[in-house]
Amino acid sequence: MPVPLIDLTRDKAQLAEIEAAVVRVVRSGQYILGPEVENLERELCTYLGVSHAITMSSGTDALLAPLMALGIGPGDEVVLPTYSFFATAGVVARTGARPVFVDVDPTFLNIDPEQLEKALAGCKQPKAVMGVHLFGASFDVDAVLKICRKFSVPLIEDAAQAIGTKRGGRMAGGDGLCAGWSTFPTKNMGGIGDGGFLTTNDAEFAAKCRLLRNHGMTAQYEHHVVGGNFRMDAIQAAAIRVRLRHIEAITEQRRENAARYRRLFADANLTEWATLPTDVDRHAYHQFVLRVPAAQRDSAIAHLRQQGIGCAVYYPLPFHRQPCFAYLGSDPKDFPVAEEAAATTLALPIFQGLTEGEQMDVVGALAKFALQRR
Repeated sequence: MPVPLIDLTRDKAQLAEIEAAVVRVVRSGQYILGPEVENLERELCTYLGVSHAITMSSGTDALLAPLMALGIGPGDEVVLPTYSFFATAGVVARTGARPVFVDVDPTFLNIDPEQLEKALAGCKQPKAVMGVHLFGASFDVDAVLKICRKFSVPLIEDAAQAIGTKRGGRMAGGDGLCAGWSTFPTKNMGGIGDGGFLTTNDAEFAAKCRLLRNHGMTAQYEHHVVGGNFRMDAIQAAAIRVRLRHIEAITEQRRENAARYRRLFADANLTEWATLPTDVDRHAYHQFVLRVPAAQRDSAIAHLRQQGIGCAVYYPLPFHRQPCFAYLGSDPKDFPVAEEAAATTLALPIFQGLTEGEQMDVVGALAKFALQRR
């Protein structure tokens, strides 16, 4: 039987809860912001241990709004890792600021503190650092914060893939000035459409971002700043409230799936052929990303897909290789870890509801491929 990369329909009981929540919103007649959104924001604060949560129309807007609140624009620089989903760099470019790319660490493919410090030292007008908690593993927040303080720039955490992630026993997303989160359907706490939220412990900053979310409107048709339409629909909030009630169980299921992969890879003698993701404190496993020989990666993907097994590459083109950023004149030699990651990473199914039998099929198919290449 085929094994999908992700299946959002397996938990029928949870889907029934979401359907009931959607019906509740439809019957309420309150579709934009309102009680569902306000309740979700309070519940997110409680779960994440933060003072303020502001729902947004997408994870991208949850990163764009804080840049706008900081007044970042043309002539400014924002430092960020070159290896992430496009939105991390895209929001910086949209403000007119210059994205400054740095390489990532070889273990978690998160922002490399040493490279970050070098980049900041070379900046003329740095205004922020954006770190990414990639694939569900936290970056080294303590080291990055220390560097940010040295250069007097705020840290924005891109936590789009990090709901449920912990570092040092504390939830990710509460250390910088703010964090941007995504509730895109494929996320561990996905809604039924686009959505996201911003969290912060700074009341004044929260007020600015909340203002920007609704066209900068302070009173009916009175706009003191130019904002955007970053509001979350009540239906999305209702669905995410259901997911939030289950997020601890979801995180545990994904961690169990990751542990099972480790056993299966060891049993199949594949641990020398493939480098598995390193577990840490509480890796939430938004993705389970291997590193395999670069010369065999694309062939392995083709083999898996021929067997009906879903897989993907996150991410084949780092930012410094994106055509839209060619004007920056980046030299690929400055990003050796990201270059290697782009050539060797391979993501396998890890979603909650994935069965042991399906995982055995995935590893069995890889074992057959690797044996043919020995």
